[in-house]
Amino acid sequence: MTSQRACLMSPDLLSNVTIVIVEDYDDARAYLDLFLKRLGANVVLAKNAFEGLLAVKDGRPDVVLCDIAMPDRDGVDLLRDIRALGVEAGGDVPVVAMTALISRMERARMVDLGFQACLSKPFTPDELGETIVHVLNG
Repeated sequence: MTSQRACLMSPDLLSNVTIVIVEDYDDARAYLDLFLKRLGANVVLAKNAFEGLLAVKDGRPDVVLCDIAMPDRDGVDLLRDIRALGVEAGGDVPVVAMTALISRMERARMVDLGFQACLSKPFTPDELGETIVHVLNG
């Protein structure tokens, strides 16, 4: 398992992968940015759903990491807005929900709503890396 973890956390694991991080908490956004860049990802930061939607429209990312509990428009609203773009405009991008204190039932609800995965905060770097790789591999 250790060698698999080492491979998962290699500096080129996410090379050529563009990830939009939509997170309203500055420290969490900075942590995710630093960690994902260490794995080789191209990272676009958004502090709210509006900025996240623009980042998807403008950048056509490979994955979106989206906080659920945000002021104004939440992560579920953002997911709906992204899907409304249509496939041609990037509306089919995989979106991973990030949320605190969520039960298994609520996690399943997030997937039922259309998220490809749901990370429960706090999550480890390994959980984050594994989830992104899983989502990218379909």
